[in-house]
Amino acid sequence: MKRIAGLHPDWGITLVRLMTGLLFAVHGYQKFAGGIGGVTTLFAKLAIPFPGLMAPFIAILELVGGILLLLGVATRVVAGLFAVEMLVTTLWVKMPSAGWNASDLDRMLLVSCVLLVLAGPGAAALDRLWWEREEAGKG
Repeated sequence: MKRIAGLHPDWGITLVRLMTGLLFAVHGYQKFAGGIGGVTTLFAKLAIPFPGLMAPFIAILELVGGILLLLGVATRVVAGLFAVEMLVTTLWVKMPSAGWNASDLDRMLLVSCVLLVLAGPGAAALDRLWWEREEAGKG
């Protein structure tokens, strides 16, 4: 890959990973701070299947998964789970109720997560210490 201003493109991916992780961690924390009961009620109103199970699952996924992305741990797996979540929020929740423009953040997070699944964690990630290094040795 071509360097720009002496920086490897992996640093751009790192910035995407860090911001994506921060956004998910904050949203997960907010779900706990506001009460899982409220999230469960919202999920039930939105016709999300099994709201009593999905509300804590999504809150944990966002909080823990966001922290894992910040650290660069299991990046491809976590980003894959987030991509599925954002696909659901875009197509099931935001677009049907409020239209295309209301789903801007969800669509941006979706493509950010797809980038992380395809490209990996970027630079400065704990994944680079074990998983990504093993893959590089096989290529």
